[in-house]
Amino acid sequence: MTWQPVIGLEVHAQLKTRSKLFSPCPVAGGSTADLAPNTFVDEVILALPGTLPVPNAEAIRLAVRLGLALGSTIDRRSQFSRKHYFYPDLPKGYQISQYEDPICRGGTVPVFLDGALRTFALRRIHLEEDAGKTIHDPRRNESRVDLNRAGVALLEIVSEPVLASSEEAIAYLKALHRLVVWLGVCDGDMEAGNFRCDANVSVRRPGEPLGTRTEIKNVNSFRFVGLAIDAEIKRQIELLERGGSVVQETRGWDEGSGQTRALRGKEDAHDYRYFPDPDLLVIDVAESLIHAEERALPELPHLRQRRFVDALGLSPYDAEVLTQDKVRADYFEAVAARVEPKLAANWLINDLLGALSKSGLDLVQSPVLPETLAALIAHLTAGTLSSRMAKDALQALLQGADLERWVAEHGGQVSDSAALVQVIEPILDKNAAQVADFLGGKDKLFGFFVGQAMKALGGKANPEELQRILRERLAARRSP
Repeated sequence: MTWQPVIGLEVHAQLKTRSKLFSPCPVAGGSTADLAPNTFVDEVILALPGTLPVPNAEAIRLAVRLGLALGSTIDRRSQFSRKHYFYPDLPKGYQISQYEDPICRGGTVPVFLDGALRTFALRRIHLEEDAGKTIHDPRRNESRVDLNRAGVALLEIVSEPVLASSEEAIAYLKALHRLVVWLGVCDGDMEAGNFRCDANVSVRRPGEPLGTRTEIKNVNSFRFVGLAIDAEIKRQIELLERGGSVVQETRGWDEGSGQTRALRGKEDAHDYRYFPDPDLLVIDVAESLIHAEERALPELPHLRQRRFVDALGLSPYDAEVLTQDKVRADYFEAVAARVEPKLAANWLINDLLGALSKSGLDLVQSPVLPETLAALIAHLTAGTLSSRMAKDALQALLQGADLERWVAEHGGQVSDSAALVQVIEPILDKNAAQVADFLGGKDKLFGFFVGQAMKALGGKANPEELQRILRERLAARRSP
């Protein structure tokens, strides 16, 4: 009898706010690992006596934006609670979070899986402050605390236990990551820990109640999430089939061993002794804020992806690649408004993005503007440039060349039949042995003749016309 995995994900997304959730203290840019420790702190972060938290209005606005995009119900009256636990990197002895009254309830994450759009249910989205970081140094046998991250605004996005495999979990995370970056809610930097995941995993026999779950903490790459989930499923099944029982606990992912390992016993909600924070008023989310964010929502990535397929005729793969981020999708649409969409997609994905990647650049840094790429494609379709010449032109544009000047100096596709014959005949005369072999059945030699002619014409031959004339001249050399 088979086992059925049951997976729920808790994603922590760091909000793109300039200051922390309850303090005017600025948020450190980039990875806190590259910064001097304890430099982005103030008296509120350090929990000095007499300090009071003040909610960050921008964090509330971003939470509303994401909730609306995911179809959540925005709770008009939302409340902060104290979540008590005692770690060295938590100066107050509690974390300010939300418990009974989260800012968003329900909703779904839309995910394309195997070409079909599926939705995975959410339980809640709530605001909370981040903790600091405890850095262990085994060489000195000591631990140190860095509070640069402490107090940073987080959104915790909690799914229902509706995911059934690591593949579904990865697809869900990628869709959610794309959305938070698309909306400007989070920068999505997983290496810096700005988008990270806790995975709750259990197994059961089909039709039976949910099994005991374990929580895999703070996994910060899509690949590791998948590996950790698969390893934990395998561990639980083997344990149960030996007659053992799964213990509710928090586990970590050990990349070296490829296994999860126990960290500590898993607390239940009552262990945290939640109660409403007496220093913070209930948040009244204004109707005007909700309406303003509804109006400001852009076309969401999964809808744009589907439109690219249905309205513009792109393949599902190309549509997915082009909607990985909003900058890329906007760039594509600007090109596709001027030239045939499939050509625009092909040149953007296969040529421009590839060339930029080799140079260590992204699309925001591209010296080739959308209208310039469209003009290049237009020269190609008009026959002014051959495919090879267009690729050379793109390389020149990446070095700062002017397109029209480059075309004037290097362009001009040779399509005239007489001019092509004048080049082809000497090549056939010079390579009489290869002509005889071709006429004798070695069809692959046709590419050799095309290459020789292209070389003689500096790559400027119209390829279709060149091949037509070449076939005619080769056929004319057959013995009667």
